[in-house]
Amino acid sequence: MLKKEWRKHEKRLYLPKNGPEIIDVAQQVYLTLEGKGNPSDAKFALAVKALYSISYAIKMALKKSVDRPKNYVDYTVYPLEGIWSRCDEGNTCSAGCQNKDNLVYQLMIRQPDFVSEVKFMGLLTDLVQRNENELLGQVKYKIIHDGKSVQMMHVGPFEKEGETLVMMESFLEEHELKRVSDSHREIYLTDYNRTAPEKLKTVLRFAVENVG
Repeated sequence: MLKKEWRKHEKRLYLPKNGPEIIDVAQQVYLTLEGKGNPSDAKFALAVKALYSISYAIKMALKKSVDRPKNYVDYTVYPLEGIWSRCDEGNTCSAGCQNKDNLVYQLMIRQPDFVSEVKFMGLLTDLVQRNENELLGQVKYKIIHDGKSVQMMHVGPFEKEGETLVMMESFLEEHELKRVSDSHREIYLTDYNRTAPEKLKTVLRFAVENVG
């Protein structure tokens, strides 16, 4: 049976160029978890663990099931993503944020389109009962449509993402585009706990619209 691997089959979404580019992002299914605070805190790690726990539980349950969706194929679990927003005036919730304790984020892991909310809720209920992670019960099923966006690969530490975002902002001016909101998406292609800061790879993306 064919296995869908996002690194091979969805390169446009997850392996962008080292320069800004325009992309149209279709509607996608996500499991999400909202939070606030420093990414170095234990609560942030618990949030990441909760999302991966339910994502792998769904993958394995579908693989073993005899009643799979008609369009089911085995797949590689998608990477962790995060949407970061402004927390207060003059303090952007991204690289360069002055007070990381005030960061506001929405972490998420994408799911294949054939993962239904009913399937998710059934497995989540079972996991919550068997797992001590208090954040599991806060995971939500969402359908998100980013639409027209600008993205770019950022290579290096999170603290230098601001430099990449500046390049993306300049690209907007050249193409008569503007951001839809102050928030931006980060897609983490490397494990930040096991990768040297200078080798981290993060897709940066934000939704845009035409000026005027």
